[in-house]
Amino acid sequence: MNVDDFSDAALVLVGHGSTLNADSSAPTYQHGDELRRRGMFAQVIEAFWKLEPGIAGVLRGVFAPRVFIVPLFISEGYFTEQVIPRELGLTSNDQIDFPRVQQRGEQTLYYCGPVGTHDSMTEVILSRAREIVEKFPFPRAPKPKDTALFIAGHGTSNNENSRKAIERQVEIIRQRGLYAEVHPVFMEEEPRIGDCYRMASVRHIVMVPFFISDGLHSFEDIPEMLGEPKRLVQERLKSGQPTWRNPTERQSKLVWYTPSIGNEPHIAEVILERVRQMALTEPETTAVGRKSGV
Repeated sequence: MNVDDFSDAALVLVGHGSTLNADSSAPTYQHGDELRRRGMFAQVIEAFWKLEPGIAGVLRGVFAPRVFIVPLFISEGYFTEQVIPRELGLTSNDQIDFPRVQQRGEQTLYYCGPVGTHDSMTEVILSRAREIVEKFPFPRAPKPKDTALFIAGHGTSNNENSRKAIERQVEIIRQRGLYAEVHPVFMEEEPRIGDCYRMASVRHIVMVPFFISDGLHSFEDIPEMLGEPKRLVQERLKSGQPTWRNPTERQSKLVWYTPSIGNEPHIAEVILERVRQMALTEPETTAVGRKSGV
């Protein structure tokens, strides 16, 4: 089997989406457009949890014999292990242990791992960190060896997997010895994002938000947690300015803050790697009941 021949296959990209943020769907469409441009798949379709087109009905418009479903999410957690499989009819009762390759009539459905846990996301993070310092070198670009790298995530007590993807990337980058130090920080768990100032033993900090899309968290919450006044953040947001000025000095530290990782062009390659991994997997079951609305 040619693992790069997907002319008989459809690719379904599943994003979270948000009714509060018009840009939340942008990375999903960006990578969908790029993969459509390459002409590798018979179809490339986007679907969302919080926006239309919704996840539950997306497979009605897919007619290819093979269907690869890739979640554009950071971690293996509640959404990727329960919500999306349930909405697609791959499982019932939110069970986590279900066949990732299933036969449905004449179609074979392949449920791939999320992009955020793929090994090559390390390069996406490092690229973000490198580019922000190169773009804003004032007063001069610090060397990584003189810089503390922080990877920021949401974190939640509802799902222990929420932080695992970030902690894994921290450990990988630490082992490379590129930066003076590398730390995870979270919005809703310890250590908190605002703790970066006491955690960093060097003057220079680069903060990379490990989120798929730029939105409420990356544009508003994190800058405020880093010390920007809420009023100033809102004024900049309304006038279309960046809500964080690179670099900004806070608590005797000089801080560079990057955009979220979701629109990094390399993620299109991560999606393809997820598809290739699943293409070699045989179906574990012969039939799946079609969920109402799927």
